[in-house]
Amino acid sequence: YDYVAMSFVQTADDVIAVKNRLRDLGSRAMVIAKVETKSAILEENLEAIVKASDGVMVARGDLAVEAGASVVPIVQRRIIELCRKYGRISIVATQMMASMVDSPEPTRAEVSDVATAVILGADAVMLSDETAGGKYPIETIKAMRDVILYTQDNINVDQVDVRVPEKSDIEDSISHAAVDLAATLKAKAIVAETKTGATAMAVASCRPTVEIYAITPDKRVAGQLALRYAIRSFVRPEGDKLGLLLAKEQKDKGMLGEAPARVVLVSGRQVGLSGGTDTIRVRVVE
Repeated sequence: YDYVAMSFVQTADDVIAVKNRLRDLGSRAMVIAKVETKSAILEENLEAIVKASDGVMVARGDLAVEAGASVVPIVQRRIIELCRKYGRISIVATQMMASMVDSPEPTRAEVSDVATAVILGADAVMLSDETAGGKYPIETIKAMRDVILYTQDNINVDQVDVRVPEKSDIEDSISHAAVDLAATLKAKAIVAETKTGATAMAVASCRPTVEIYAITPDKRVAGQLALRYAIRSFVRPEGDKLGLLLAKEQKDKGMLGEAPARVVLVSGRQVGLSGGTDTIRVRVVE
């Protein structure tokens, strides 16, 4: 498995225990903590849970039952904020478009709910009953996608005041610079060459307004990156000029528009070296 989701987390110790057990079993699966208890949302516990996890799901259904519906919007905002601060995955789940279990169109409140999650900078929004047993699963997915894309195209994601780098200040600074450069130059995409996924995750944490193409030789890493904000992952053998070759491939497929397109490439000078990201390049692909 790429991920293991842990229900009814109480404290960070619960997450650490599961991670240790997975490692003992030889698993590289990441752990998603489902926040849905009164204990988990206490300030002394919540930040520690986020730091211990690889990602956090705002499990709004059980959270509303356990702690009261009125706390859910504030907790959701706080969890997304903390996940962005520490570079963790944030997932907003439960009743995103609940009316579409029986209706072909969402309510205005549901549209606003999805848009709010996008503006706050969530990595993913999740459907449950709507697609598991609803009458209009395809229509629901299309409706949610339309809201996400329109929101992203028309308003910037809220910024966070402080972000704590997961590993390297250099990698984090390069990621910020790449995102700023892409915005300034109106680049069509950011291409990140990454062995462990860390470079692509660092770029995603900066919430760029363009897609991130992540290239990795590891299928497991590619699968895990699929949940990350704005990332489209590709598995390629290690080699030189992978970023430029992928950009040209996507241009040929029409993914970067018809006109010559600028792309920002993020990589390391030494191919295959984990933690060696140290280079930003700008290329024009035709």
